[in-house]
Amino acid sequence: MRVRLFVTCLVDLVYPEVGERTVALLERLGCEMVFPADQTCCGQPAFNSGHPAAARPVAERFLDAFGDGEDPIVAPFGSCVHMVRHGYADLFADDPERLELARAVGSRLFDLPSFVVDELGHAEVGGRYPGAEGTTVAYHHECHMLRGLGVGSQPVSLLRGVEGCTVVETERPDLCCGFGGTFSLKLPKVSAAMADEKLDRMVAAGAQALVSTDVGCLMHLEGRARRRGLELKVHHLVDLLEPEGTL
Repeated sequence: MRVRLFVTCLVDLVYPEVGERTVALLERLGCEMVFPADQTCCGQPAFNSGHPAAARPVAERFLDAFGDGEDPIVAPFGSCVHMVRHGYADLFADDPERLELARAVGSRLFDLPSFVVDELGHAEVGGRYPGAEGTTVAYHHECHMLRGLGVGSQPVSLLRGVEGCTVVETERPDLCCGFGGTFSLKLPKVSAAMADEKLDRMVAAGAQALVSTDVGCLMHLEGRARRRGLELKVHHLVDLLEPEGTL
């Protein structure tokens, strides 16, 4: 299967290894990976900050980069997938041609866990935790994926297939971590308090590491954990799906 990678801004600029491991995983599962070099941002930061006029040309560029063909498009996390599938309906409500294209592209766009589990049919893909045997890990559900896309069981299924770690359940695993993109910049005290609540519940559950798919959430939670001196390792899910635990 030929698959296009939508790498997303945060992965490209902050966590490029997540993009590289996404490609390696999908190639291992038999996909031919293609990277459209003219892709940029999906427009979500401006859109979520209340600036649709600024978001629109960025979204148009995204559609130009991914609008041709019928190949599935995969992103390492769900926030940008949610933007294309749902935010573009508002951005292009007055442009029937662009709206139709946005809907077509959105139907081909998937977050990584749901693509692997639902489209490729792999509830588990193996992997080995790259730390001490028996490390306890807690999974953090990113809001846009869980609430916006209805994807919750798929990443947990993949995580449970990783050898060398034990998945623990936290109280209220659906709670937001407080990142929310520009929310964490505009309301930093509220954002930090939400992250602390999330971290406290992980520590109370006995977690030694936390795993998620959203690099924004991971960046936020890792920052708070380090400031508080918590002994929590932080991983993107795809980091643990390496067959030999090569992280």
